[in-house]
Amino acid sequence: MSQYSLTDDQLAELPTVFAPGIFAGQLALISGGGTGIGKATAALYARLGANLAICGRDGERLEEAAAFLRRFGTTVTTHQMTIRDPEQVSALIDEVWKMHGRLDILVNNAGGQFAQAALDIKPKGWNAVVDTNLNGTFYMMQQAALRWRDSGKPGNIVNVVAVVSRGLPTVAHTCAARAGQIFLSKTVATEWAPYNIRVNCVAPGTIATDAFNYYPPEGQASFFQANPMKRAGDVQDIAEAIIYLTAPSGKYITGELLIVDGGQQNWGDPWFAGRPEYFELDYEKSRQTSR
Repeated sequence: MSQYSLTDDQLAELPTVFAPGIFAGQLALISGGGTGIGKATAALYARLGANLAICGRDGERLEEAAAFLRRFGTTVTTHQMTIRDPEQVSALIDEVWKMHGRLDILVNNAGGQFAQAALDIKPKGWNAVVDTNLNGTFYMMQQAALRWRDSGKPGNIVNVVAVVSRGLPTVAHTCAARAGQIFLSKTVATEWAPYNIRVNCVAPGTIATDAFNYYPPEGQASFFQANPMKRAGDVQDIAEAIIYLTAPSGKYITGELLIVDGGQQNWGDPWFAGRPEYFELDYEKSRQTSR
């Protein structure tokens, strides 16, 4: 267990402002639902009465998560696949409809990046991140929307993105992809409104999960100084935001970006690979230079 992880027992008991049963009879599909924010979001939906389909590339983790989620008495199906492949995405949506007979909520949580200076990113690395975060999200959104349009059923999409308004040094690839996700969501929220499909985004700031371990120690240290609260958020902060947008509380919200970052956008930004020496604060040097 990582120092940043919550145990299953902790996830099961985190306080929530939402009433049990508000999603009874509904089906939520969550990509990347086997770990981190995706798993926490799935757990909160399960606690609130929803049935679940979770997908991702790691079948073992999906099955472990499903065993935990079923303790809430909900139906859970797992679907090992990659959102990078449009044919696999189409097959996934068909399979979910066939197994559950419906789809009410799609949470596009799957994604990823690695820390590297923009000058050093190779085409393969760039394409891998953009293909997952932007293209994969679009494939999932489009296929779900097609089924909702053709069936005449309403739909609800939340895309988990990032706080990109000030840029994100050392993760230029994900910054570009996340910005694309945000404005893609705003665009289709208008196009798909006639089909009663709502589309919104949630942008987490630094949220403590196992993903912190993907970055060097100096990068991890910056995550706890990236906002005026000087702490990281937890997975429940994001799960509650997603629930808010897909519950009756969000019925008049579409095309929006909900930022959950402890004030990061007003304060500073994390440096995923650590802050370069050039950008370190040196007050004495700054005073001498300004004279």
